[in-house]
Amino acid sequence: MPGLSLTSLTLSHFRSHRLTRLDVDERPVAIFGANGAGKTNILEAISLLSPGRGLRRATADEFIRRPEALGWKVSAVLQSLGRTYELETGAEPDQPRSVRIDGKASPQIALSRLARVVWLVPVMDRLWVEGADGRRRFLDRIAMSFEPAHGEAVLTYEKAMRERNRLLKDMVRDGHWYVALEKQMGESGARIMQARKAAIERLIAAQAGAETAFPAADLSLHHPDVDLPEDVDELSNALADNRANDIRAGRTLIGPHRIDMNAVYSAKGVPASQCSTGEQKALLISLVLTNARALSQDTGAPPLILLDEVAAHLDADRRAALYDEICALGAQAWMTGTGRELFDDLGARAQYLDVTENGGDSSVTVSEA
Repeated sequence: MPGLSLTSLTLSHFRSHRLTRLDVDERPVAIFGANGAGKTNILEAISLLSPGRGLRRATADEFIRRPEALGWKVSAVLQSLGRTYELETGAEPDQPRSVRIDGKASPQIALSRLARVVWLVPVMDRLWVEGADGRRRFLDRIAMSFEPAHGEAVLTYEKAMRERNRLLKDMVRDGHWYVALEKQMGESGARIMQARKAAIERLIAAQAGAETAFPAADLSLHHPDVDLPEDVDELSNALADNRANDIRAGRTLIGPHRIDMNAVYSAKGVPASQCSTGEQKALLISLVLTNARALSQDTGAPPLILLDEVAAHLDADRRAALYDEICALGAQAWMTGTGRELFDDLGARAQYLDVTENGGDSSVTVSEA
């Protein structure tokens, strides 16, 4: 059945890759090599085939290979549901990132209509024990995978909130300055909450009845201070009603930017924040796989899955189970690890890339199964 996969990937002056060309098939891709060799940079390049700042949340200038400081480019051939697309993204120094699809300039959001990309990187390992900001970003990325326009709603809300916060810090009390901003925050904020709620519901539905070696999570959303309304007018009015408190605080105290995502290890009834490190990692992997299953059901093909240093905190049995689930899903997963042996359970079901570094330049060699 036609699915979603990259068949070609080229990195030009991207991070540690002066010029790397890869030709692959639809199978999972196991990437191994020493720390600092440039493995994660390959995954980051693929993440830029979707809207946004990629898996490291970097700016366009941070992708530039040093010391040359030339423009960078990532090119790929994508097979998507039986059709072939040529994708290209890149930037010149001090310029924003551009996107071309089949040779035509396109907005970033157009990428999401061709390929969905989900990922898990080591910095997420502390998702359940650190602040709510990371959990919101994690959830928003999931929500955007289901509804690409969610990203625009988040940007619109944050821009309006920054302008409102400037008024609050200056202790502006004239309500006329706030009305338009609060209306904009109400409109975009309501869309944000609806998309987040829909994403949670979609994950819960995809978990139900799924045969998986990874733990299910009971997911919920909460605001620390109030029961936040989802209606546009009610949310705008709530912001207006709280204006006096916000002026005293010098910032917006209520809204979607304060919402947190709770997760409980279902089988044990234990909050994710109180689980062991291994259990927390397993919960994260479970949610990424669940996201992928749900997208496969919705779009007809699983997304591209990027798993950086995925073997960390997984024992051999669970690592083998992860590979079995990826292959059963039919996803082209790009996975990194320090040693080839970490991927032995994949055997001929995967293709292997050996990444080495010499003098700051990464090189990639195809390795046989």
